[in-house]
Order: sequence, then structure tokens, then C-alpha cells
Amino acid sequence: MSFKILALTKYGSLGGSSRYRFYQYLPYLKSQDFDITLAPLLDNQYVTGINRGSRNFTNVLMSYFQRLMRLISDRDYDLLWIEKELLPYVPAWLERMLIRNIPYAVDYDDAQFHIYDYYGTKLTKIFLAHKIDRVMAHAQLVIAGNKYIATRASKAGAKSIEIIPTVIDLDRYSIKTDGRNRAFNIGWIGSPGTSIYLRSIQSVFETLDRQQNCNFTFVGAGSLTLGNLDLTIKDWREQSEVADIKSFDVGIMPLDSTPWEEGKCGIKLIQYMACALPVVGTPIGVNQEIIAHGVNGFQASTLSEWTDYLSKLANDPRLCVQMGAAGRAMVEDKYCLQVTAPQVAQLLSGCI
Repeated sequence: MSFKILALTKYGSLGGSSRYRFYQYLPYLKSQDFDITLAPLLDNQYVTGINRGSRNFTNVLMSYFQRLMRLISDRDYDLLWIEKELLPYVPAWLERMLIRNIPYAVDYDDAQFHIYDYYGTKLTKIFLAHKIDRVMAHAQLVIAGNKYIATRASKAGAKSIEIIPTVIDLDRYSIKTDGRNRAFNIGWIGSPGTSIYLRSIQSVFETLDRQQNCNFTFVGAGSLTLGNLDLTIKDWREQSEVADIKSFDVGIMPLDSTPWEEGKCGIKLIQYMACALPVVGTPIGVNQEIIAHGVNGFQASTLSEWTDYLSKLANDPRLCVQMGAAGRAMVEDKYCLQVTAPQVAQLLSGCI
């Protein structure tokens, strides 16, 4: 029996959350007789603009209109598979009217509810603070990227909740085998919007720049500058991201300590580990689960810990190899598409 599913993603295939939580699952789901139609809200042109620091609001308005028309006119689906919400900043009751009697599953890799109840304006908090709770409560299934999101779904009264971490496709990630660079290369991958976290450990980079023979390579950081540090900034490209990561000697994931960071998924860490790199990250949210301290990397809470752990790795190539191997083993065991794709297929079929 073929299941007809309309996947309502937030972004086109260039959007990180949509790519990892939806697009990469399509080949497997189609092999299991799922008939899936993709309908992103914001297309790749919009994503490219965001990465370049611009937003096209005409594009956004047209995107809202197109999604409205699809939901009103196209009803021939067994299930809606929704990324986060149908229409940002539109009340949950209106979304339910658009869905009507079609069952839906909703997927979160971020604490989307905090866009409204924590970061929102006063007016947003009044009218939309509990929007995502209501979306979760009426869903057939909530797929949560981590325990923090799952806990919120439970409090919201969701009928069914499953945790599926954000993962990578092992077939795309090979192990770094070319040994240590002449200068220890500290690497990060992300987007211009998340590069702000690198500023929080700028003094660490400055110390390492003075004391160690280090390079700093940041992929997708846009126009980031950090004082007088000599940075290598590369544009993110899907075709080159694995090769870029393999040029690192360690992968880092600094974070701030706010409720938003508690709900983030640690895909950066998983990408680094898939290439058999050691990792260093702030022990916030899911980072505490992914980083086995002293085994596949280090959890750094203070600036001095960041400096100490990165220096330790810079001075011990053998430890880097050992931790990298442990990280790769963890990815193969639980943070790869090869493990989660059958789980997602089973969950979606259970909603129909």
C-alpha cells in the first residue's frame, strides 16, 4: 500500500533543518513505498539570501500565499508531515482550519516555541506564546530532535512523542586519514546567524594564536571578523562541506546559555565526529549527550577550559586520532541516517 504524504518543510533543500530532517530521508521513504510530495514554504532563493545577509519580504508574502492555496485546494493526502508549523506568526486555530481533517505529524529540531514565548515581542507573547503547544497537542505525532523539545511536547499534551536526533548520512562522510596539518586547524561549520557564538570565545582564539601554531577555519560564517585574528572564512556549499570539515583537526561548537540553546540539536558535532575528528563544545542541551567528555572530545564550560582542551589536542595528535575514532563509532551507532530512517518510516506509517 502506498502512503501519500505532503511534506511541508520550512525551507528548500539548502535550508539546514529541512535538509537534515526531511530531504535526506526521501530516498529511503520512497524505497518503502511512501508517495511523498515536497512543498517548502521558503525556497532556496530565500535561503541563499539569508546566508548573504538579506531578506526578500516580497518572496515571503508570495510563499505564504502559495502555501495557503495548496492547503485549501489540495486535499488528497493521507498525512501532512510538517516542519515546525505551517505558517510562522499565524495562530494555531487558523492553521487547524486549513488542515481540517487531515492527520499530521510535526517535526522540531529547534525550540520553536521560544520564538514566541521567550524572544517574541509583548504582542507576540500575548497572542502566540502557546501556539506551538497547541500545534503539538493536536498532532498525531511529535518528532522531537532532543529531550528538551520532547519534554515541552509532553507538557503540551501531545498524543505521541518520539525523539529522533538530527543525523547525517554515513555514505556522504568519510574518515579523515591525511594526518595533522602543519598548523593545528580549529574548525567550525554553520551559518552567518550562528557564527555569533564564535565571538563568545574570541579571547580563547587570541590566546591560542599567541601560544600555539593554530589556524582558524570557519565555514558558512559570512562576513565574521574577530579582532585582528587571521581567519579563513569559506562559503558553505553542500558539495564541499565534508571536504572542508576534513581539513579541520578539531571541530568546535560554542553556545550561549539561554533556553533557545537548550533546544538545539548538535548536528555540527555529529558532522565533525562522522569525519573522525575530536570535538570541543559548550555543555548545553544535547551537547552534553553527544560529547562523551574525555572519550570523543571535551565539554568546555569556561574560557580557561576552552583554552586548556584545545591546547591539549593541539599538542597530542595521538589523542586526536583516539577521540576521533570514538566519535565516529558513536555516529555509526546512533547518529546516522542508516539507523534513523527505518525508525522514521515506521513512525510515519503509524500515523496513517
